[in-house]
Amino acid sequence: MLETITPMKTAEAREALPESARKSESEKRGRKASKEVRQLQLIEATIDSLAKRGYSETTMADVADGAGLSRGIVNFHFESKEKLLVATLQYMADEYAAHWRAAFTRAGDDPARQLRALVAADFDRSICNKRKLAAWCAFWGEAKSRPTYQALCGARDAAYQKIFIDLCATLKEGGGYAYEPQVMALALSAMLEGLWLRLMMGTENVTRETALQAANEFLSAAFPKHYPWPTVGDVKTA
Repeated sequence: MLETITPMKTAEAREALPESARKSESEKRGRKASKEVRQLQLIEATIDSLAKRGYSETTMADVADGAGLSRGIVNFHFESKEKLLVATLQYMADEYAAHWRAAFTRAGDDPARQLRALVAADFDRSICNKRKLAAWCAFWGEAKSRPTYQALCGARDAAYQKIFIDLCATLKEGGGYAYEPQVMALALSAMLEGLWLRLMMGTENVTRETALQAANEFLSAAFPKHYPWPTVGDVKTA
């Protein structure tokens, strides 16, 4: 019969190790944590540089200076600008996916609440700020000629779009609407992306609050039986 390994037994086993072995294990954990911290520092500095300088003007030196680290550290962790940028895009894609999935889960089982939650999540301050919007736009501008970027963005978009299509189909059935779910989902995604672009460009004095209000009014126009027209004071962003 196999013995169950519990955290207490693991700790006891660790205590039974010679001091030198325990020190070596601790150092390994510290190095691993340090590696993750350094990589995150560099990724955040890359986002800053993309927002400030754009894609083509961002260099490894800019990232190192922005992170307050040596240029050798950047090369050690990522080897090249391309690998650093791919890691940055992966980080942003993972962050975005975790954010909308959490919002979707918190909304419960009601499809109307789920769709509203997904729309509102796009204008949360942690995701929707000029710094990250500018970085996304920098990557979008390069995606057409870079298959790796297309794969990263495409996988995220496919899962996200399927949720939209399924929700639009469910709302159509419940409300007796005449639209095609796939077409409505495409329109909804295009509307959200357009609002992100306007926020990034700073045109027409668009704010996160007014962008969310516009998105909610789109929901009211497209799904009138599920979303009453919003009134002044109803719109809130995180």
